[in-house]
Amino acid sequence: MNETINLLNNHRSIREYTEENVKREHLDAIIKSAMMGPNWANGQQVTVIEVQNKVKKKKLSDLAGGQAWIDEAPVIFIFCLDFHRLKVAAENQNQSFTLTNDSEFILIGSTDVGIALGRAVTAAESLGLGTVPIGGIRRNPEEVIELLELPQYVFPIAGLVVGHPANQPTQKPRLPLEAVHHKEKYNDKLHDYIRTYDERMSVYLEKRTSGADNSNWSYKIIDFYKRRLPLEYGHVYEVLQKQGFYLGKK
Repeated sequence: MNETINLLNNHRSIREYTEENVKREHLDAIIKSAMMGPNWANGQQVTVIEVQNKVKKKKLSDLAGGQAWIDEAPVIFIFCLDFHRLKVAAENQNQSFTLTNDSEFILIGSTDVGIALGRAVTAAESLGLGTVPIGGIRRNPEEVIELLELPQYVFPIAGLVVGHPANQPTQKPRLPLEAVHHKEKYNDKLHDYIRTYDERMSVYLEKRTSGADNSNWSYKIIDFYKRRLPLEYGHVYEVLQKQGFYLGKK
């Protein structure tokens, strides 16, 4: 395999960082790599807020559920879906702006953010840096919007912590390719694949936690979506509306 594929296949999330700062040219290269990716209709519906201020990072750490690596790492990027620029473009054309009344625009902006964030991860890792995406940035979206002074039609989708790794954790197992790569049609014969993966994850977690946790993937992900998601991310829809996104329900 080539160097790029080896880099992609070696990914792991880093949650412990040294105190060394990231070079300015490296941060700029990461963001340029992110923004040069494909995007819907060349609308470029992504904005990235770079945060290095220690007070703001601590606040973001708290808002994301006490994720200490946000506070400890030298920088976090907040990736936002952004239709504010399209509003400005409409104003420049003396046109009204009602695009975000359709839920399709949430999908467009979120997809563009995902592409950009993935490219940023790869760029950072190619420079020897560690990263960890932060979905918890949506736990308290209204406070994040206020902290970062985001205008209407901009919404924070995810963070990306970047820094120099203090360690290299073992790589977390993934579902077998047969469970996620289907050919010509969806293959719903997944039970055996998931049972096998649950066994692998249980062994992995037991080793990683020195015996403190031997639960499996199925238990953790179902528990998250049934119990934790409504409690921790329950304000997202309400705040999306405040930011001008109505999911087709205005």
